[in-house]
Amino acid sequence: MPLLLDLFLTFLKIGAISFGGGYGMISVLKDEVLKKGWLTYHELMNFIAVSESTPGPIAINMATFIGYFKGYSLFGTVLGGFLGALIATCAVVLPAFIIMLIIVSLIKNLLKFKGVQAFLSGVRPVVIGLIIATGLSMILAVIFGITKISGGFSFDFKSLIIITIIFIVWLTYKLIKKKNISPILLIVISAPLGIVFYGLL
Repeated sequence: MPLLLDLFLTFLKIGAISFGGGYGMISVLKDEVLKKGWLTYHELMNFIAVSESTPGPIAINMATFIGYFKGYSLFGTVLGGFLGALIATCAVVLPAFIIMLIIVSLIKNLLKFKGVQAFLSGVRPVVIGLIIATGLSMILAVIFGITKISGGFSFDFKSLIIITIIFIVWLTYKLIKKKNISPILLIVISAPLGIVFYGLL
């Protein structure tokens, strides 16, 4: 299957079956991208970090980055480029766009139905579970080097130190200022920490 068509169908599927926004989508996206061999687990973690650090929804950013970056074929690396980024981005938002158009046109009456209310009540805990599972899998991969059950174990002290420093900064700010620190500031702080620990030490 041509890469661009594969990108479109893959991200259309991801956009159609993902609940809970970008963080809920990561688990589905991870399975699809790794199964196709488009990215390594390490590359995917880097893409998640970049997507979270740049403006815009993480789901759209991930689709854009992966669509642009590459896919692997029997003949080596295939570049998606600008067209790949555009196709992946449009495909991942298309299902939500269509569904939201339908819901908006019916919203006045839709939420009155008990079946719809029951559906939404059932989806909420699943979304929370997906987000927690995604967070735990990222912690296992980044700190402990565990990407699959049969994989090895490689503890990363540097990651743990950076997370601890960021947590201390967040907690100190909250105790002193009595409010949460801006996530942007935490990202700005984490960047030089990464340079120091992974580039200089």
